[in-house]
Amino acid sequence: MKKALLLFVAAVTFLTTRTVAQTKEISPAERKITDSVCVALNKLDVSNVKTKKDAIAVYTECISRKVDLLQEWATEQGIDFADTEAMRAIGIKLAQNLMKENCTNFMKLATKMGGKDDEEGAVENITGTFKRIDNRGFNYIVLNDAAGREKSFLWLRQFPGSETFSGPTSKLIGKKIKVSSQEIEVYLPAAKGYYKVKEITGIKVIN
Repeated sequence: MKKALLLFVAAVTFLTTRTVAQTKEISPAERKITDSVCVALNKLDVSNVKTKKDAIAVYTECISRKVDLLQEWATEQGIDFADTEAMRAIGIKLAQNLMKENCTNFMKLATKMGGKDDEEGAVENITGTFKRIDNRGFNYIVLNDAAGREKSFLWLRQFPGSETFSGPTSKLIGKKIKVSSQEIEVYLPAAKGYYKVKEITGIKVIN
């Protein structure tokens, strides 16, 4: 279920760079989560949110507290949480709704999430063999490096090569992959705190 939170954050980044028409009338469950998220965001003091990573952390934490409403909306739409594309679509719809309603704090956070963050770390590249995907509140792609040590990387947003790992990954086990990542600080619901993690910015299967 918490995998859906990643898609909602990715949707906000998508919408800050593109205009998507909204014509379908809002449904009851959709209205409930839109209003609830907006109210929750507007209760927060976002004056100290200066960077992209901070904005992502605040928005992710807010959505994580509304998982029951997210489930209600998905059920209303007949959507399975395991359906990546469908969950990304309703993440986009939620962001559209918040924009259309001119939700004050959402607009402030969206501006930060859609821009570049000068405080983000440099991109690091590492090559190893794919081992598995762990779900620890969020999805992590795990590989073994050249020394045989396990390295895990956070799958937070859509990235080049992500479609390769969206379905069954058993055939990818043991294949050599190159992972590009960037260190960021995010709120991890499962751990109930802020932690520095390596966010995937791109993956290439070498063989």
